[in-house]
Amino acid sequence: MKLIAGRFGGHGLKTPSGHETRPSTARTREALFGLIDARIYLEGAEVLDLFCGTGALGLEAISRGAELVTFVERKREVINYARENAEKIGVADKCIFIQGDAVEYLRTYQGPALDLIMADPPYKLDAMKEMPDLAVPHLDTDGVFTLEHSSHDWFDEHPRLMTSRSYGRTIVSLFRPPLPPEDEAAGDATDDVESAPESSPTTS
Repeated sequence: MKLIAGRFGGHGLKTPSGHETRPSTARTREALFGLIDARIYLEGAEVLDLFCGTGALGLEAISRGAELVTFVERKREVINYARENAEKIGVADKCIFIQGDAVEYLRTYQGPALDLIMADPPYKLDAMKEMPDLAVPHLDTDGVFTLEHSSHDWFDEHPRLMTSRSYGRTIVSLFRPPLPPEDEAAGDATDDVESAPESSPTTS
């Protein structure tokens, strides 16, 4: 696995053998960050990478300019890979590593508002439907929450959904916080919510 773009694009990441993690494919990560880059500036961003696995998403954010990423992963042996990968490319000073339950971390989070929250949980996560409502309140006004999930979970009716896109068996859904009251009317007229996922282009 390699970082895709930015300052550290092309750098390889260490991953465990076996089935300890289900990392996003390079195609999905590239598409995901294309959606993110179209909506927020990553330069100087504060990011939360939930169910971080080996840290690919959070480190990709750093490569593209994020200032600080907090990585949360339940398994100690897996988050150690994320730490090693950060040290390998020399960005450990931009990282906070937390071994613990990602859902509980969101439930109890009391830190500053975040620019970007990313979650790539197990597809059978019991709290999957709760994830947007747990994450969105912790976003800055212009922040984005990204959630990777399977076709068994749909968020079409969620009021904070911006868009959903399908990439193979993975669906990426993006959510945003409510607009400020003065912008709400304009936002309603230009809302880009898509009621059904659409396939990504076949070419990169």
